[in-house]
Amino acid sequence: MAGLKTLFIRFSQECETSDMHQDQELQTQYYKASFDKVMSIVEELFSSKEYKIQSVSKDHGEISVGKSGKLFIVATVLTVQPFETAVDFKVTADKTVITGAYPRLKTEILSYYRKLNQQLTPVKK
Repeated sequence: MAGLKTLFIRFSQECETSDMHQDQELQTQYYKASFDKVMSIVEELFSSKEYKIQSVSKDHGEISVGKSGKLFIVATVLTVQPFETAVDFKVTADKTVITGAYPRLKTEILSYYRKLNQQLTPVKK
């Protein structure tokens, strides 16, 4: 039965992080930094030509981004404690991929976390 579930996940059109995600790589990441600093660094992640920032809401801590017309990304930044900020991502594919979109979407999220880890101090949970 687990194999069937894995197969269905592979063909999912979306991938997101959360606190209690079964896949440890896709659990929410926390950083020792202020909300404003994290928010600006997350915005910088999407400043290249391949991304188009569609909206930024500092009140809600959300950044909506399109990537090359193929992916839609929502980054959520939340203050957990003073100088402890959480970052979650949700990536959705616009088109069906024959081999399954989920692995590519997961790789996309992990690349964002790698870039954030280079610029911010992660908090171990």
